[in-house]
Parts: sequence; structure tokens; C-alpha cells
Amino acid sequence: MKSITIEGQLRTESGKKATRQLRSQKLVPGVIYGGKKEINFSAAASALKGIVYTSEFMLANITVDGNNYSCILKDLQFDKVSDELIHIDFLELVEDKKVIATLPLKFVGTSAGVKAGGKLVLKIKSVKIKALPKHLRECIEVDISDLELNGNIRVENIVADNMEILNSPRIPVASVTMTRQLKQEEAAAPKAGGKK
Repeated sequence: MKSITIEGQLRTESGKKATRQLRSQKLVPGVIYGGKKEINFSAAASALKGIVYTSEFMLANITVDGNNYSCILKDLQFDKVSDELIHIDFLELVEDKKVIATLPLKFVGTSAGVKAGGKLVLKIKSVKIKALPKHLRECIEVDISDLELNGNIRVENIVADNMEILNSPRIPVASVTMTRQLKQEEAAAPKAGGKK
């Protein structure tokens, strides 16, 4: 699984004044929680870009005050006006403690419905899961090879070993719809059992 290394500095002061001062130095305040204790830290905005501006799921190895923390990204806050990152939350991974994470879906195979002239429509690109840290992975593969024309793959059809998918099981993930051309061809075809 991909990971990013982030050097952080321990934050001793809190409050608006201290936070403003950090941001003026191009530092982003953050917090690591979920472990033995909560760690307030700050890191250079440039060091966080790799995990903030990506659709990929990755681990963050954060070093603060000589200690290393293995984490996943949990929450981001952006300034409403400037759109700059103003706060970041990480969840520390504890070996025997399940975590909730959002994993991207990777669609593999070629749909039978697409081969027949249909169009693949992806409804959701990620799912929320609950798993132990050792079972986390970059993405969940969804095989669409058996997806027929006008067919659906739903959340309940996703195979994710050692993970509990928290999304509603009936939500469609992908479907194959009929293209306009295919509808026209079907309409033009003579109807069986019609007048002679």
C-alpha cells in the first residue's frame, strides 16, 4: 500500500492567535487521535499535498517529537474564501482496533453489456468500510465482466475479504445502460410475431 511520510512539530499552544501564527508560516495545524493519547501537531502545507490532493487511499507515517505514528487521513478543513487547507485530522492505526475508512473502487474486466453496445455508468467511486488496520488496502476491485445490458452491480455484490462494507447494500455501484444508437436499432428491428 502507498504511504507518505510527514514531518510534524508538536503544538504546545492552541487558540486562534497560535493557529493564525502557524498558518502565516505556511504550517497546517493537525491532530492525531485514536491511539493512547491525542497529539496536536503542525506540518508544512507542502508536505501534506500528497495525501490531501489525491483520490488514492494511503497510509501516513507521521513523525512528531521523535515518535512515529502510522495513520490514515480522517478529516480536512479548508478556508471558505481562499480554499487553503486550514486543519487536518489523522486517525492512528492500532493493531487490534477496527477503523472506518473510505476506500476507492477499482473496476476490472470488460462488461458483457458494453461488448453488446451498452454504456458503462459508474454510480459510486468509493465505499466506507470497517476493518482491522492489517486488512486495509489501496482499493477494492469490482469485477464487471458479468455485467449485462441494463444490469446493475450493487454494494451487496462487492467482494471485500476481512472488511465490513458500511454503505447500504442495495445502492447501485455500476450499471450498463442502452445507448441511443442501440435503442434506435432495436426500434427499427422488425417485431417478431407481427403482421405478415
